[in-house]
Amino acid sequence: MPHRCAWAEGDPLYQAYHDEEWGVPERDSRALWELLMLEGFQAGLAWITILRKREAFRRAFKGFEPKVVARFTDKDVTRLMGDAGIVRARAKIEATIGNARAYLDMADAGEDFSTCVWTLAGGKPLRNTWTGRGDVPAKTALSEAFSKAFKQRGFKFVGPVIVYAWMQATGIVDDHVVDCFRHGLRHR
Repeated sequence: MPHRCAWAEGDPLYQAYHDEEWGVPERDSRALWELLMLEGFQAGLAWITILRKREAFRRAFKGFEPKVVARFTDKDVTRLMGDAGIVRARAKIEATIGNARAYLDMADAGEDFSTCVWTLAGGKPLRNTWTGRGDVPAKTALSEAFSKAFKQRGFKFVGPVIVYAWMQATGIVDDHVVDCFRHGLRHR
């Protein structure tokens, strides 16, 4: 059995997420945005909660298509608040709708979300060499810079801790511990 990061042991859903997704560099703008929105919903909760609800989130938010989500109205907020399949937090729901509009504002200004993200990250994943879970920080200077950049563009629920978790999930940083079989693997 391969050795994994400690957080991924025990639950098959966590293991699959760790083995197949977490830390794989994502360069698709829509997918990057979706993961940032899900990380915002995760604030104050365990990530496994979001993983278990991810398909319900995708249905509720129409595939996380920013052009669709940006057109959501108060009626949609009411619909989402009644959807037991997702995290029903009004502020997070409203932030996601606002963040879709901010995403589209970036596009309208000629700024591609993925290009913005990867440029700020230096163009390639940052490979860390943590030896244990306790070594991994909750935030970094780069996540603080991302948070500031997102907030300047009108995004909400993008504090530096949320952003760092998103950076890990999207492979902007490789935070697999050094004895994890996924540490340092080359990805797309």
